[in-house]
Amino acid sequence: MPHDTPLIATIVVGLGLAFVFGLIAQRLRLSPLVGYLFAGVVVGPFTPGFVADQHLANELAEIGVILLMFGVGLHFSLKDLLSVRAIAVPGAVVQMGAATAMGLGLGMVMGWTMQAGIVFGLALSVASTVVLLRAMQERRLIETERGRIAVGWLIVEDLAMVLALVLLPALASIISGGDEMVRADPIAARLGLGLPGVIGLTLAKVAAFVVFMLVVGRRVIPWLLHYVAHTGSRELFRLAVLAVALGVAFGAAKLFGVSLALGAFFAGMVLSESELSHRAAEESLPLRDAFAVLFFVSVGMLFDPLSVLRDPLPLVATLFIIIVGKSIVAYLIVRAFRHPIGTALTIAASLAQIGEFSFILASLGTRLELLPDEASDLILAGAILSIMLNPLIFAALDRLRPRLEPRVERYAPATAVPAAPSASSSAPPASVESAASAGKVEAAETDASEEPRVRTDLTGHTILVGYGRVGSLVGAALKAGGTPFLVIEDADKAVTRIRDSAVEVIVGNAASPDVLAAANLAGARRLVVAIPNAFEAGQVVGQARTANPDIEIIARAHSDAEVEYLDDLGANAVIMGEREIARGMIEKLGPARPAAADLLPATAARGDAAGSDLAGSDLAGSDLAGSDLADGPTTRPAEPETAPADGSVRS
Repeated sequence: MPHDTPLIATIVVGLGLAFVFGLIAQRLRLSPLVGYLFAGVVVGPFTPGFVADQHLANELAEIGVILLMFGVGLHFSLKDLLSVRAIAVPGAVVQMGAATAMGLGLGMVMGWTMQAGIVFGLALSVASTVVLLRAMQERRLIETERGRIAVGWLIVEDLAMVLALVLLPALASIISGGDEMVRADPIAARLGLGLPGVIGLTLAKVAAFVVFMLVVGRRVIPWLLHYVAHTGSRELFRLAVLAVALGVAFGAAKLFGVSLALGAFFAGMVLSESELSHRAAEESLPLRDAFAVLFFVSVGMLFDPLSVLRDPLPLVATLFIIIVGKSIVAYLIVRAFRHPIGTALTIAASLAQIGEFSFILASLGTRLELLPDEASDLILAGAILSIMLNPLIFAALDRLRPRLEPRVERYAPATAVPAAPSASSSAPPASVESAASAGKVEAAETDASEEPRVRTDLTGHTILVGYGRVGSLVGAALKAGGTPFLVIEDADKAVTRIRDSAVEVIVGNAASPDVLAAANLAGARRLVVAIPNAFEAGQVVGQARTANPDIEIIARAHSDAEVEYLDDLGANAVIMGEREIARGMIEKLGPARPAAADLLPATAARGDAAGSDLAGSDLAGSDLAGSDLADGPTTRPAEPETAPADGSVRS
């Protein structure tokens, strides 16, 4: 058996070093992306030691892009995409035009031809799909208004790049008189359509693909996955999800000439309307994350560290266009559409980098002799450095935003009478009610996470983190029991539901110290962490125990390891969902049942939840204390709550 296995070596070494350097970056309070890029530099051809196969790494990275865009599409609907078209289409076009003009200006200063300057500027104008989406996902912004604008902006840029990649060979053919037109589009060349014909044919192909997905794909893809789901085989369902994502992306590229990423996005978007979309997202998540890491490794392999020393001034100018020039233009565009400062800053920071399309465009421009090698090197170095700096830009934005929040437009006082709280519910402060009412009025312009954060007036209250399947039931029980409480949530739809029920809500990520401070953690009596992610829950629990040593903390977990992890961080009680399901089943066995306490280990580590104040005063007297909670969730989750890898049921 031959032992020359470049594919295995590239995957093993790439993922292994990415893990090591990503962990180091995390310990240094940097984004793991920096570690992944550094791992690519280490295994690249410009550093001594092992050199991975660049071609294989690029193809593996493309799979990551496909799965990432498929996952994004699963969280979007056509309605979501169309809702931001008013800003995404003109915004992306104007921003790309401005960046191309700045790149053209630098090219003319460098003594390049106008064609070279235009290609160079186009390469600097488009942001990396993977970097933008990872930045949004890390901050849980994908399902917010800011996330929808960013993704819509990205889709427009993607379409523009598809058109540019098709037109470049045609342009080179016109300039040189060669046969590049045939390579650009054989149909256009055979019919003698020329450059206008190539443009029209490309737009027709994109339109045909969109129509095909909305008419045929919208019916066939959900039907196929429903059929596979009814077979009862999780293995076949996982295989079907991957086959759909990769197959549609590949078919879109080969048959319609659109990008792989765009094809995968539409495959996910047509599936998002199916009730199986959450499960499809769960099944594709592990592979998506692994291949996305390989994308950053492949990018790092292209970087020559010595290039920073060889051409410092042109490189600084290139970085200025990418990070400063594009950001300023994007910021002004978003503000011109009357969106808040926070949204404008987020969009500007997310676009302050370039990536995969820039590499493809630079490679094609060099092959067609439209772009000098010097320009290609600047694009590559600018991409690497901008991707490395992007997490730092977002970190700076996180620190800058609170200082700018006082300048964000305040909501107008509510004119409508808010819903009167029930006698048994806790009435939110007037300021929060005003924000809630005004939020409905301003929903078309902003998302909930952009609101000025108001510190609660509650004391001795319960803080509920998360309002999904579990959190909504706990919240209903607290409200029925007349317990003063508030909810911390960052999903727009969940925030709307909470406000409709006249409950106070703090909008934001509970792991943020500012959000916990606004919830008056120091003056709270109890903290209920109902989010399913144990790592995020651990951040909340650790901060809560430090800020308020006397607070009672109740969290949820899905494994013994998670129970131990949260217990070590200071949780008083950790409810393991699978164990409680088993306890309920045992209780339903009838008079001859064995005692659940004799068969199952204790629920909590620092105090039995059944004996806590929460169970005694809040849940015991509520309508949900008995059969309702046992019957399972009755409300739709605000966001997908990832299922465990072993397929066990979540509470």
